[in-house]
Amino acid sequence: MGEFVELEAQDGVRMPWNVLPGTKQESSNCVVPVSVIYTPIKPFPNMPVLPYSPLRCRNCRSVLNPFCTVDFSAKLWICPFCFQRNQFPPHYTAISDDNLPAELFSQYTTIEYEEPQMISSSSPSPMIFMFVVDTCMIEEEMAFLKSALSQAIELLPDNSLVGLITFGTLVNVHELGFGETSKTYVFKGSKDVSKDQLLKQMGFFLKKPKPPTSVIAGAKDGLSSDSISRFLLPASQCEFTLNSVLEELQKDPWPVPPHQRASRCTGTALSVAACLLGACVPGSGARIMAFIGGPSTEGLGSIVSKNLSESIRSHKDIDKDSATHYHKAVKFYERLAKQLVHQGHVLNLFACALDQVGVAELKVAIERTGGLVVLAESFGHVVFKDSLRRVLQLGDYDLGLSSNGIFEVNCSKDIRVQGIIGPCASLEKKGPLCSDTVVGQGTTSAWKMCGLDKATTLCLIFEIAKKDSTDTTVQQPSSYQFYFQFLTYYQHSGGQMRLRVTTLSRRWVAGPGSAQDLIAGFDQEAAAVAMARLVSFKMENEAEFDPIRWLDKALIHLCARFGDYQKGRSSSFSLSSRLSIFPQFMFHLRRSQFVQVFNNSPDETAYFRVILNRENVANSLVMIQPSLISYSFHSGPEPALLDVAAIAADRILLLDSYFTVVIFHGATIAQWRKAGYHNQPEHQAFAQLLQAPRDDTDEIIKERFPVPRLVICDQHGSQARFLLAKLNPSASYNSDSPLPGGDVLFTDDYQHQLLFPGETEILALQIIPCRLNPAIPLSTSDRYLTCSSSSSKPTTIYLHPTAPHVLLSPPSRPTGNLGVTPTDYAPLSSQQGRASIRHPDTPPLSPFPLLLPHSSLRCKSGVLAFLFPLNQRMPPMQYSLPALITSII
Repeated sequence: MGEFVELEAQDGVRMPWNVLPGTKQESSNCVVPVSVIYTPIKPFPNMPVLPYSPLRCRNCRSVLNPFCTVDFSAKLWICPFCFQRNQFPPHYTAISDDNLPAELFSQYTTIEYEEPQMISSSSPSPMIFMFVVDTCMIEEEMAFLKSALSQAIELLPDNSLVGLITFGTLVNVHELGFGETSKTYVFKGSKDVSKDQLLKQMGFFLKKPKPPTSVIAGAKDGLSSDSISRFLLPASQCEFTLNSVLEELQKDPWPVPPHQRASRCTGTALSVAACLLGACVPGSGARIMAFIGGPSTEGLGSIVSKNLSESIRSHKDIDKDSATHYHKAVKFYERLAKQLVHQGHVLNLFACALDQVGVAELKVAIERTGGLVVLAESFGHVVFKDSLRRVLQLGDYDLGLSSNGIFEVNCSKDIRVQGIIGPCASLEKKGPLCSDTVVGQGTTSAWKMCGLDKATTLCLIFEIAKKDSTDTTVQQPSSYQFYFQFLTYYQHSGGQMRLRVTTLSRRWVAGPGSAQDLIAGFDQEAAAVAMARLVSFKMENEAEFDPIRWLDKALIHLCARFGDYQKGRSSSFSLSSRLSIFPQFMFHLRRSQFVQVFNNSPDETAYFRVILNRENVANSLVMIQPSLISYSFHSGPEPALLDVAAIAADRILLLDSYFTVVIFHGATIAQWRKAGYHNQPEHQAFAQLLQAPRDDTDEIIKERFPVPRLVICDQHGSQARFLLAKLNPSASYNSDSPLPGGDVLFTDDYQHQLLFPGETEILALQIIPCRLNPAIPLSTSDRYLTCSSSSSKPTTIYLHPTAPHVLLSPPSRPTGNLGVTPTDYAPLSSQQGRASIRHPDTPPLSPFPLLLPHSSLRCKSGVLAFLFPLNQRMPPMQYSLPALITSII
């Protein structure tokens, strides 16, 4: 995969399929969608910035690039996308094979343009920050927040414009330009405020009459500079006033009755901020910095009532459509997102509370505006304080905040854009490139990116539109070039407007022998990230979607398409080294916080998915499959398997799961540390061993946003759960022989070797469908069937009460023990912490394996599918429930 990392270092692009399937059917057979994971403004040290306008094609508007065909004598260039012949302008008259412009150099497939008139015509636009501060919190939290905001103000550039809004029961807009005393404009939190009402109440037209018909949009259209400067001032001018307001800021004075929540009008405050910025500085890339300390209970966008007897919505409530406030709040924030996108403004959210604050509802506004989100337990937590500092600081590890981005895509014919999963909003630019199938932000070939930074990454999903080849006599794969071009027009962090152009060339393949070419171009890391974004999108937007079943089917079909095996020999199955790690990624994706919402609130799940949808492949892969590094006296730092077997008493483990970094000390290491051996001169080697993971952790935290939570724990300690929850449970409490020196996990989750034995043995199974008697429907109490045969012992089939499959005993497990608890499967009997899956009235299970569609028990066709290994003959079945099974099909 090193060559794919090199391509990313050159263009900021990763593709699951670097050799594209040539037809629509072949693309469907490849399972993983044709997609591009692209970082639009990834910094490149050797990328030239050209001080002139780009040369565009007359027909498709693509930009001159190294893949164009150039006729030097005729001074023509041919567009590789539409094959249009274009004349070079006069200032290209000196062009020749030995005198090429930079945009035609083969190594400059990514290049930027900065027009000189844009630099000289006006000074760079200043950054604009509107602080929206929640005051409905305890005094301790208020002190933490005021301290953090005071430090943040010192980091602001002197020319940046700053505004302040505080809210609780009411919304208070502070007039920072009135220096004599504190002056605010108050709005009722339970009422929606329009832009006209806001302008009238805040006295914008006292000195200058309101225009009769024109749109109110900043100093150029309807407002005076003096009226705008009352609420948005340069940081250098209002620093004293702003600090004075923060020092005097108190907890919301409105009393909170017993057994009720505080009255918090988050939605109204954000709406007021959006209207104020839309009137004063439209199209400026302004950022709303929202600091929220609890759930919204008042006005539009509320997520729960004030009565404490009503609990905040859970995943179960949302799935059952019993969350009374959820859909109404989401619709409100969709309208707010549309307004912010139209104005070119960004919503950044800093949510710090032990309870949920409404990130699940706010997600649509954050993501479509390209905003940042930080979720922490308290405003005094290091995750919040350091993350806020990272947003505003300048230097080597700054975020490189940019704004006002417009992203466009152009590509060769026979391909369509289904959409983008990532921080952007559709501009609804319809055309021949748009697919009828929509994924994410679709039905367009151009997107608005109100806020973006140097790490912002988009995932573009494509659809192959070319039908099957008509020439069926060709036995060799056909191949030809294909082109992508991505255009990103944005306002650089320095204030200048720039255009970045990335042009890619890939190869189509089609025909019977194309499988090996596809495998050679398969990037399994990018494929895992694309599948993670796609499954997260489907979970949020498709009703009754089963992510586990969808991922399993995708993996099975991919392995069936590209795996090598001999019919009748299950042990012969193998995968190419290009695909061998992909099943492992899918195993960890199934267990990740993006798919498993149990034990996570809707706010946490939304937070995880927002971060996943904006990060690059390397960071996203750490979220899916955390990295584990081992430190010991016997060797230097080395990667370790993400397995419970990696735990040892004389070893230190460093786990990086992106959101959390864990330093785990083995039992012996912890004892030596508590004894203070590292402080003794004769044990300097031990001190260096303890310091090594801390130094690596500092490097990880320094480069990451949001700043991860650091957990330092010992083996058998309470916080060791942060590590154990991510490890493969190869040794659990019901294992026959736990690993020596390792830990034992108290879990009933499947281990990787059991779920994917020998890569994927499930491919070597044959389906034996049996027809059910529709006259005898199964009730919820019918949790198992019993079958017997003349050549084997009877088998009991247990129906899982919730999962989409019915599991039989896998061959790799001991007979009569599947390692499950009575709460997972029924009927079961528990004895000494181990669960037996054998019914008391039947002999032990035969080794016939797994997978029976649970949904088929309720379908009209009434079909059960029994799967047996291809190398075993199907014995004649004599069912003990003859009325249920009528025949074998």
